[in-house]
This record gives sequence, C-alpha cells and structure tokens, in this order.
Amino acid sequence: MRSTDILIIKPGSQKKVYGKLSSFGLTGIEPPLWACLLAGYLRSLGYSVEVLDAEVEQMTHEETAQKIQEVNPILAVVSVSGTNPSASTMNMTGAGNIVRYLKQLTSEIKTLFHGLHPSALAERTLVEEEADFVCQGEGFYTLSKLIDALKNNGNYSQIEGLWYRENGKPKFAFPAPVFKNLDELPMPAWDLLPMDEYRAHNWHCFGNIESRQPYGVIYGSLGCPFNCSFCCINAIFGKSGIRYRSPQKVVDEIDFLVKNYGIRNIKIIDEMFAMNEKRVVELCDKIIERGYDLNMWAYARVNTVTPKMLTKMKQAGINWAAYGFEAGNKRVLESVNKKYKLSSIDEVVKMTYDAGLYIGANFIFGLPDDDLDSMQDTLEMALRINAEWANFYTTMAYPGSKLYEEAVKQGGDLPETWEGYSQYGNESFPLATKYLSQGEMLSFRDYAFHTYFENPRYLDKIKRLFGIETVEHIKKMTEHRLKRKHTQF
Repeated sequence: MRSTDILIIKPGSQKKVYGKLSSFGLTGIEPPLWACLLAGYLRSLGYSVEVLDAEVEQMTHEETAQKIQEVNPILAVVSVSGTNPSASTMNMTGAGNIVRYLKQLTSEIKTLFHGLHPSALAERTLVEEEADFVCQGEGFYTLSKLIDALKNNGNYSQIEGLWYRENGKPKFAFPAPVFKNLDELPMPAWDLLPMDEYRAHNWHCFGNIESRQPYGVIYGSLGCPFNCSFCCINAIFGKSGIRYRSPQKVVDEIDFLVKNYGIRNIKIIDEMFAMNEKRVVELCDKIIERGYDLNMWAYARVNTVTPKMLTKMKQAGINWAAYGFEAGNKRVLESVNKKYKLSSIDEVVKMTYDAGLYIGANFIFGLPDDDLDSMQDTLEMALRINAEWANFYTTMAYPGSKLYEEAVKQGGDLPETWEGYSQYGNESFPLATKYLSQGEMLSFRDYAFHTYFENPRYLDKIKRLFGIETVEHIKKMTEHRLKRKHTQF
C-alpha cells in the first residue's frame, strides 16, 4: 500500500518568468499558498499529503518527475497557480513537461492539473496535455472525492469540478461550488515546506535588503468583487465575488508564522485587502495588540482607502500599500472598467504618505485604447507620483480574462507558447492593439522602467528614506537589460 495519497507540486518557474532578474535576486520566492491550503484541508480529512515546491528546491522538470516517482503517491497534483494574475499561464509549459517526464517513468501515478490557467482552459488543457485529470475550480471538494474514487475504482461522473477522459474524449462532471466559510478551512500546511528558504521581494525590505528571510504569506479573503477586463484572478472561483476569513483566524495564522518560523516579512495576498474600513481596522487592532515588529505589505484600491484605514495599517506593521493605478489616461482607464477617477490619485497618494506608508505603484502599458501618447501619460503620472517602488507591465490577454475572450472571438494575435505570457521573459508577447504592436509596447515598457528607476529625483528620494545601500542596489538592478525576442526598436 502506498504511504502517500496525494502529492501537491508547485512547478519551478523563476527563470522562465523573470529571466536574468531571477539570478540577480530581485524577485521574491513565495511559499505556495494554494498547495498548502489544499494540503491542510485534505490532511484534516484524514488523507496522507505531501507538498513539493520544485521552485524553491531548484529542481529541473526531470528531477521533479523523478521525485514524484520516488514518493509514489496515488495522485500527483501539479498546482499551476500563484497569488496574482500573471503567475499561472506562463508556468504551464514547465508543468506539462513535469507530467510528460513522469509518464515516461511510470504509468501508475495518476496526475491532475490545478490552478488559475487549468480552470480557465480546462477542456483545452485536458486535450493538449498528458495529465489524467484537470480540476476546474478551487479543488477542495474535487480532490477529496477523486482520491476516494481512485482508491475504490469508482467512477468520476459525480465528482464536481473534474475533467476526465471517457473513451479518449474529454468529459466534465459538473461545476464545483466554492468553499463558502473560509473559517472552516484549517491552517495551511506550512509545516510541509522548507519555510526558511522563502524570501521577500527586494523593495519589500528596502533599507534592510539583506534581511529578506524568513518570509511568509497570509490570506484574509479569496476572490475579487470587481471585473477589470485585463484580470483573470476569478477564473479559479468561477465568477467575481469575495469571501472573508474572520480577523481572529488571520491573526491566529500570523501568530503561527511568527512563533514557529520567526517570520516578520509578510505579504497579505488578498486582491482587495484595503476595501472595507471596519474590517481592516478590526484586523489591524488585533495585530497591534500582539506588539509584533512586522514588515508587511497589502494591496489597496484608489477608491476604497480612507485615512483611518491607512493609519491603522501602518500601526499594525503594514508598511507598503500596493495600488493598481494602471493608466494615466482617462479614456484608457475607462476602457478596462477600472472605475476610479484619475483626479483622486493625488489625494490618495498624499493620504497614504501622511499615514506613513510607502507606495508600490502598478502600471500597465498597451491597454486596449492605449497609443504612444496615452502610454506617455501613464509614464508621466508614474514620475509625478514618484512611488518608492513601481511595477511596469504590458497588457497580456490572460486566459480567464475578458481580454482573452475578446481576443479569441476577434482572432487576436495571442502568444504561440505559454512562456509568451511572461512579463519579463525573452518570449514575452503582449496583446497588440489597433494602435500598438507587441514590439512597441515592450520597448516602451522597458524604456519606462529605466526612465523611472534611473531618475535622479527618484534615487534622491530612496537615498533619503532608505540610505545609499538601497540606492546602490537599485543601480545594480538597472544594469540588467531584459532580452526581448519581439521588441520593436
């Protein structure tokens, strides 16, 4: 009898996603939340579960397959899922390779794909890949019933959320509901991971970059109630919406991470953390009571933050607010259903700085109504805000997003490989618009990155806030030029 029912694997992705930046150490390495959520839940039901983070273990795809064979589970779940929209699709090539290598080694271990991308393109994934199953949805109900069926030679037709093959053809049972009461989920199975190996992003620890470990993530909610056309985050949930954990459960998990692993650098992965003032204040008060010296960051939204909310966040140790500003042009912003007023940005920036927080600013070039002039508007807005950190992206039609659906209907020019959905890799291939080619977008994005981070006004601000060592780190970062197959100039 096999000792392990389910092995959940996070495929390696750093070099494919970030190119040379991964070796520089700019990027963070996050513990896989979804793998640990599923492992904790399945273990609470009595199943034997293990987690393999092939990324943090720096395993090749062949080595990962060999490790799976060594563990010899009944079911190997490759979780192609991250905690943001850009963290799934580009990992599908590696995930597929792992399963292919495993099938060459053994046919005894059943395999399943789970995550954002498999949920968005479930039938296609089953048709194109060699995995035995695809999970469409969160997986809590699907995996437990599937392992029972595999143990007892049962059929798959009554397993919600499961895609399988019948006579060589893809079949779908029926949709799985989301897990409604998140407080009923046990603690993620962090004990199944090498927790001392994870590291925060460089900017998260500006002023103390050498102390990026240990590092952890927590979640207070799942899902997003908004419908931005470029976002695919709700593909795994089936529709937009948000479910909350109680503040007490969140604080209990912070207690666990601090006391068991000495973690003080924490990412709050909620897509919409700074949205409900009452909830944020209650949670922050509970963290403040602990007296922990934490260094956290969380996502915020321009039209939902309040002064009281931001003040409490800072007191609790949330030092960074990450805003999705996206675009500096009204026409472009309205075209993606972002639903905030550009005129409010200066007030929100001042409000954030008055509360003592730093800003992580997110911008996207090449949104559907973008042209070269409007992209310049976005860059000028970024330079005016002069946030302590800025992420510059190009528009990708991620599977599960409205942009992807529209591109497929209209015959849009989509990437030929899944690596083409990487923001920073050599194969990066954003969605062209009626005004802009892929090359123009990539070239402008890379120009904007260096314009921003090499700007003397920005570097002077970083020196005042964080010291000359952080400035030197940023200068070293900007020495790296991304290699692009599709740049225009």
